[in-house]
Order: sequence, then structure tokens, then C-alpha cells
Amino acid sequence: MVRDFEQYSAWRQGVVNALRNYQTWVAEAALTDAATEQRIVRTLTRLEDDKLSVAFVAEFSRGKSELINAIFFADYGQRILPSAAGRTTMCPTELLWDGSLAPSIRLLPIETRADNLSTSDYRDQPAAWTVLPLNLDEGADMHEAFKQVSKTRQVPVEEAKRYGLYDEDDPDLAVTLDENGMVEISLWRHAIINFPHPLLKQGLVILDTPGLNAIGTEPELTLNLIPNAHAVLFILAADTGVTKSDIEVWRNHIGNGAGRLVVLNKIDSMWDELRGEDDVNAEIERQQANVAHVLSLEPRQVFPVSAQKALVGKINHDVELQARSRLHALEAALFNELIPAKKDIVRKQLGEELQALNTAQLAMLNARTRGIVEQLHELRSLRGKNQSVVAHMMRRIDVEKREFDASLFKLQATRAVFTRLSTELYTCMGMDIVRDDIDLVRDEMQRSRFFIGVRDAVRGYFERTRANLDAAEHKTIEITEMMGVMYRRFSSEHGLTLALPMPFSLERYRDELDSIEAIYSKTFGTATLLTTSRVVLMEKFFDTIASRVRGCFKSANNDAEAWLKVIMAPLEAQIRQHKDQLKHRLASIQRIHDATDSLEQKIDAFERGQQELEAQKARLNELAGAISIAINAEFVALDAAA
Repeated sequence: MVRDFEQYSAWRQGVVNALRNYQTWVAEAALTDAATEQRIVRTLTRLEDDKLSVAFVAEFSRGKSELINAIFFADYGQRILPSAAGRTTMCPTELLWDGSLAPSIRLLPIETRADNLSTSDYRDQPAAWTVLPLNLDEGADMHEAFKQVSKTRQVPVEEAKRYGLYDEDDPDLAVTLDENGMVEISLWRHAIINFPHPLLKQGLVILDTPGLNAIGTEPELTLNLIPNAHAVLFILAADTGVTKSDIEVWRNHIGNGAGRLVVLNKIDSMWDELRGEDDVNAEIERQQANVAHVLSLEPRQVFPVSAQKALVGKINHDVELQARSRLHALEAALFNELIPAKKDIVRKQLGEELQALNTAQLAMLNARTRGIVEQLHELRSLRGKNQSVVAHMMRRIDVEKREFDASLFKLQATRAVFTRLSTELYTCMGMDIVRDDIDLVRDEMQRSRFFIGVRDAVRGYFERTRANLDAAEHKTIEITEMMGVMYRRFSSEHGLTLALPMPFSLERYRDELDSIEAIYSKTFGTATLLTTSRVVLMEKFFDTIASRVRGCFKSANNDAEAWLKVIMAPLEAQIRQHKDQLKHRLASIQRIHDATDSLEQKIDAFERGQQELEAQKARLNELAGAISIAINAEFVALDAAA
């Protein structure tokens, strides 16, 4: 596993190095502008912040934490995450590594569920978290610190309802009240363990979820963490098989998508010294086939394991026990699924960015080359000509320059329209309209304390949000068409080599909005959820919905801002370049007319310049090719290793 992640990280670092070489060279060659630099920096930032997330989902007492210990932490010679009978993970727990922070556990108090903020919103508020340092030199101390994720407290029913953690119409919850009518709830809402494990340092993020009931009550899990995980391990127990709650969670929240693996844990409960090995294996295979049938999977997609025996086998270096635990097959499937799928995503994004970057830089070099070729043609045509011919050429260039300057007034008019349309675009999708819409829904929720009214308010919110995206899309089309007209005009009138402006689409954000609404509809779409307590829970879900939509629109605004800079930049760069070339042409012919420069010296200088540009073009293609090789080379190596 470490080797596979190191190879993936080495591949990613190779791409970063190639892109940095490209960035440095284009800056030295004066082939970059603010838009190009922004695009390169954003690509580098995405690569350096790249994460691979794995979520572990199960009902309590299925051995979920033990499985995490067995796969990731056996080398520490003991259990790192608490694992015992009953519930040991009471709040969603992320294990990751952030080198800018000390090893620690950050804990978000459960009381924050009473506010209108999601867990994601609190990530940018350090003061909201309780931070406990981790003593990496003392395994016992770490184990004790990790027990925080299992801490609970007793609260009155009203307080639990305020947090959306108690439904008085749920008979299963009513029997959990103690003799004082108190409810047991988690002490913490969310935990983030910052731990320098080799895999976590390589960008792995592990999500340990509470029992299945939390999937329906913790919005961050339902709407964000589980749907966005690159792999989800759904853990069942060999002795119980698939329960009703398992089926509901599988169908509503996990499903048989890419990176979804089913684990049949605790097969050691089926080991029997009074029966032969073949009989035991046959029984395990029957249970494996039954689980696969119920979940509509192939038997090979269900992995029977014993996490506890695998952990013991790894700690004691018992190869036979490790083999009998069958964990290796699950580990191989997990990383053969996880890393290639993530690489494909990154590879596609990088390929698109590289093509756009290289096209823009080659256009600038071609424009410079065309300018030199034109000047060489003019200068060579002056060989043997008298001064009257030179003067005529000066007048012709001067006329061309005045015509070009006149056309710049048209560009100023276009810029005014461009500014107006850009303002209208931000009016449709700006963060102010997002904030006002969220406030409107919260007001509607407060006025209607019935489920139907609250559900309709959220449905209307999605409709308005989608309409805002549609309106913004229409503005981007207007801008693209207007700039296309301007590009074609300057190309035809002044011979500029300009590709049509890059279109911009908000489709990915509409898709993200659709996925958020689909999860919401699954959770609150049935007519059986008409209770006051579910209204409270739905309000908690809306906090996370609002946070996801805010994040979606923030990304869309950033992308739109970058696009608006990029769409005008190539035209402006070539206009500046063409204007400079006209000025230099005029000055060059003037010096020849005044006999201050030798004609042959000027021709030699331009020919050297032409050779330098051809060398620059070759170097640019070489650097772009190096990025392309870096993107693709490691795929072969990793696939071969797999």
C-alpha cells in the first residue's frame, strides 16, 4: 500500500516538477500574463492539495474501527483506534495529515449542531474546535487520546431534539432513555485526527463513521463526506449478514458505484475446530453469495475477512493467520480501485489545462514570428531601392498604424459591453444572491413548522438556485459570442492569428447541485416523515445543503473570474504585440531612410530573431511534451505493478 501511494505521489510530483519548469521558462521568455500565471498556479495548487479519501461505513459492532487498524495501523504494534464490543466511534472521524499543524485531535463540540452552520463551515473557524495534542512517542497516550471519539454524555430530551438527535415518534429511540428520562448523545460532533502516518502523508484521508443511524442524522456524512469519497467500504458482519438497515443505507447512500466495496467481516466467528476447513470455507462462500444476491452484486465484489485476526497476524508476524484472515485480497482490491480511478480524474484535468496553456503560448510565439517575417519581407524588398521607395513604405506603415489605432476605439466599446455583461453575470451567481436566498429559506422554515412547508421551501430554493445558474450560463454565452465577433474582426482586418475564445460552462456546477438535491430527496422525499422532530433534523440538513451550495457557487465564481481574465487576455496580448511591431517597423524604416542603420545589419538582426523564436517554439513544445510524458508515464508503471 505504501509503495502504491509512494508511486502515485512520485507521479504527481513528476507532473508538478514538469509544470514548474514550464512556468519558469515561459516567464523568462516573456510569454506569460496574469491569466496564464493564474491558470498555472491553480493547477499546481490542485496537484499539491490532492487527496484520496476512503470512507468506512457500518452499523456499530461490525468491526469497522478494527478493520481500519488492520489495514492502516498494524505497523504500530497495537490498536490505534478504539475497538471493543458496542459503539466505539460516536462521531464522524477523519484521519489525515496536515504538515502545517502539530499532531493532534481536533474535536468539534456537539453543541454546534444548534447553530446554522455545517461542519464544513466550522473548518475555517479554529476557535470552535477543542484541540488535544498527540504524544507520538507514547502509544498508550495516543490510544487514550483517540478514545475521545467514543465519549458521550446524557442530556434532556429537549436538548437532544434541538440538535436533531432525538425523534420522539421513533419507538427505537424511546427505549434508549435512562431512568431519569435522559438521552445519551456523542460529546463531539466531528473529530479530525492529524497523524503523521506514511499513507496519510501521501494524501490519504480515512473517514470512520458512526453507526448507520448517524448516516440519516449527520448531514455532513450524507451530503458531503460519503458521496465525495473516492472509495467506500461497506462493512457487514458474517454472522448477521444483511439487515434491513444495511439495505436501506446501501440503496439510499452508498449504492453500487465506482469505488464501492462490500466487506463481510468477522469470518473468524464461523471458524470451527470441530469442522473441516473445506466445510468452513463452503459456509463462508454461501454467506458471501447470499450477501451479494441481496445487494445485487457479484460474489467477487464481496470480500470475506477477519479484521481482528488480520491485525493480530500482522502484529505477531503470523503469515498463516494473515492468509486465513483474507485481508490481502481486500487491500489489493481497495488500492487497485482507488489509485487508478483518482489518477484518471487528475490526468483528464491536467490534459485539458496543458492543451489550453500550450495553445495560448504558441499563439503568442506565432504572432511574434509573423511580425518578424513581415518586417523581413519589407526590409528585403528595400534592397537596391532609392529613398523615395523607403519614404513610401514609411507612409504606408504609418497609415496602417493609424488604422489600427482607430480600431482600438471599437475595442474600448467592446470592453464597456464586456464589463456590463460581466457585472450581470456576477449578479446572477454572486455570493450576495446566494446569501440572501439562504436567509429567505430559513425565514420560510421558521414560519412553517410543518414538514410539507419546510420541504416546499427547500424545493423552491433548489429551483431558484438552478435558475440563477441558468441565467449565468446565458450571460457566459453572450460574452463568448461577443468576444468571438471581436476576435474575428481583428483577425480579418489586421491579420492577427487568434483562435476563437474558450467557451465556459457551468454544467459541472449544475451536476453538483443535482447530486445534492438527489441526496436530499432520498432523505426527505417520503410522505411518512411528517413529524415535528424531522423538521428540526431537516433544518440541520439544510445547514449542510446551504454550505455545499455556497461552496459550489464560490468555486463557480472563481472559475468565472479566471475565465473572464483569460478570454480577453490573448486578444489584448496580441494587440499590444501588434502595436509594438508597427511602431518598431516604422522606427526601423525611418532609421534606414535616415541612413543611420545599415539595411543588411537590420536584416541580419531580424533573421537572428526569427531563429531565436523558432528555438523558443521548439523549447516550448519540449517542455509541454515533458508535462505530457509526466502525466502518462507513471500510469504504465503503476498498472504494471498492479
